[in-house]
Amino acid sequence: MCNVCGCTKADAAIKSEHQNEAGTVHQHATANPRMLEIEQDLLSKNNYYAAQNRQALHSSGIFAVNLISSPGAGKTTLLAEIIRQLKEQHNIYVIEGDQQTSLDASRIRNTGVKAVQVNTGRACHLDAHIVGHACADLGMQDNSFLFIENVGNLICPAGFDLGEAQKIVILSVTEGEDKPLKYPEIFHAAGLMIITKTDLLPYLDFDLQKCCEYAKQINPNIGIIELSATSGENIQQFSDWLITAKEQY
Repeated sequence: MCNVCGCTKADAAIKSEHQNEAGTVHQHATANPRMLEIEQDLLSKNNYYAAQNRQALHSSGIFAVNLISSPGAGKTTLLAEIIRQLKEQHNIYVIEGDQQTSLDASRIRNTGVKAVQVNTGRACHLDAHIVGHACADLGMQDNSFLFIENVGNLICPAGFDLGEAQKIVILSVTEGEDKPLKYPEIFHAAGLMIITKTDLLPYLDFDLQKCCEYAKQINPNIGIIELSATSGENIQQFSDWLITAKEQY
């Protein structure tokens, strides 16, 4: 059992065509040596599948991005907008992770790209084995973009490698500017932090400068883009970042 979220392998039924091989045991500290051994075994198994995913994706020139944020930060809205920016020149595929419903996959399919929905039930993250199966279902062409929208959660997804080329952490201005300090693991692992909903800044008490400073304290090399998917502010900057990162992959 996970001491933090309370889910168990038996409880967390995966409500999709895929089985979550990594279960729902996470990288949480425990005084029980047996539990620690199980956690290490599960993470080791996940890393094995992640390495397989990474090799397959890289050999096909598929640039995979793992999008991680709290619920409501605007991942799906941003993803739909960036798809519109890129789809005329690039093949794009999407894996949508949610505990329930296929609402986000439907939104993404409405942009004209192929998307697979993975419902995790009570599990709070995607794992590499399930992503590998979803990749097979997508039947992706070489030299494409793959966007993996993880389950809304800043904690558990940070510890599970999916075989992606880049982790991107998304933080909205409707959240606290201290999120990088409170959830340092994902900000340390991410290559880019996107601050969303900047069109709302005039109406909120959010210190943009402090947020960036906190993120740099955790990860001096993290890139930062401030944007609004609603107004379109700096969407082109994110599009350019993705294209450059893919070219360098």
